[in-house]
Order: sequence, then C-alpha cells, then structure tokens
Amino acid sequence: MSYTTGQAYAEVQRLTRARAKNFAYGIMVLPRDKRRAIAAVYAYAREIDDVADGDLPADEKRRRLEDLRASLDREPSDATSVALGDARRRFGISRDALEALVDGGLQDLEQARYATFDDLRGYCEKVAGAVGVACAAVYGSDDVERAMTLGISLQLINIMRDVAEDERLGRVYLPQDELARFGVTALAVSPEWRELMAFQAQRARVHMDEGLRLLESLDRRSALCVSTFAGLYRGQLDRMEANGFDVFSASCRLSPAAKLGVVARGLLR
Repeated sequence: MSYTTGQAYAEVQRLTRARAKNFAYGIMVLPRDKRRAIAAVYAYAREIDDVADGDLPADEKRRRLEDLRASLDREPSDATSVALGDARRRFGISRDALEALVDGGLQDLEQARYATFDDLRGYCEKVAGAVGVACAAVYGSDDVERAMTLGISLQLINIMRDVAEDERLGRVYLPQDELARFGVTALAVSPEWRELMAFQAQRARVHMDEGLRLLESLDRRSALCVSTFAGLYRGQLDRMEANGFDVFSASCRLSPAAKLGVVARGLLR
C-alpha cells in the first residue's frame, strides 16, 4: 500500500495513541504539525523496539534493524517512513539521533547486563536520549544536551518500572555494581531492594531537574508538552515510591484520569 503524507501521519498518530499513552497525552497540546512529527519519531522508535524485543532469531533481528537504518535513505513507502521523511524535511530532525535508536536496538541484542551507571548511561543516550534530541528539533530548540538529559531521566524511570518485564526478556538494566553495593541478590522486594531503588529514584530526579531546563529554550506549547511528559513520568516515580518500590505486583502506571489531570494542571499554569 502506498501512503499519502496525510494518511501516513494519521497512521503514526493512531499508533501513538494505541501504544504510547504518555506520548499521546503529552503531544495533544502541540500544534498539528509538531504533534504529527513527534508521532512519526515515536513510530520509528517503536518499530525498533518491537524488533529488538520480539521473538525472531538474533540474526533476523539484526537484519531488520539495519534495514530500518537503511530506510532513512530509501524512497519512503510504509506509513512510518513517509511520515518520518516529511517530518525530517520540515524540522531538520537529526539523522544521527535516528541512527542512535537503531544502535540502541542492536545493543539490546548483544548486552543484557551493565557493570556501572556510566555503561548504562551510554545505552540510555542511544534510546530515550536520542528521542529527546530528535524531538528537540521539532520543538525548535538547539539545547540538545538538556534534551538528552531529560530523555535519560525518563529512561531511568522506565527501567525502574519495567524490572520484571525486562527480566523476562533476560535483561537487567540496573547497574551490577550498585546491585552488589546495596546487597541485592535477587530482583524482589526487600529492605535492600528499597534502598537501591530509592537511590535510582534520586538519580532520575536529578537528571529530570537538569533536563527540564530545556523549557527555557521552548515556546509555550512545546514547553507545555515537555513538562507534561515529565509530569507523567514523575507521577509514575511517585507511585513507585508510594508502593514501597514493589514494581513486581503493584501497578505503577497512572490512570487516564490522572494523566488528564497532569495535562490540565499544565494548562492552568
């Protein structure tokens, strides 16, 4: 099927609403052209994640990920490539950031443990950090350093929230030296686990506070979008803390009503 630009954007926005609830709530405050472009970036990142996390043999995953990289140079045909191609032309989205997303997917095939936070941070830069850089171009900011830092903070919260899901995929993103330092011998709730996760939470908050200085370079609606993303993730972090960091049996996700509340509070500020 061939897609017009309008059809392609409609499809990536449908995907965003279905698969990326935080993104969908955040971008609703943007003007149409920026909202569609952010959805195109998300759809590309989602395709990469789906390949890396899927059930295909590793060699086939690598082939498909490299094909997604190559699609950045081909004549677009599927909805994501048509929408992303148009968004790149309109907003000058960094190719390096998009390629970094592919590199992150490939890294997930090769590495399942991280010795230190410095090692983990390098991975985070390739995934959510790269999304932050790509989106900064859409927002109209050249403050890529803080966009990267904010993306890293959101990834750190994802890592905390998704410990059980990642373990089922054979991955442990929490730094191995910190697991040892806090005496955590199993991924399960314990006094040691709570201390470790409180440490992770503080790190995420420090990164978020620094990353949110990005708002200084944004127009009002872009700033509202970014602060909404941050508010939604901060709400998840607060929920984890309130649950005693039991990310195994208690839900750390916000309800639709709670998410709308974050958006509404931003609009009222």
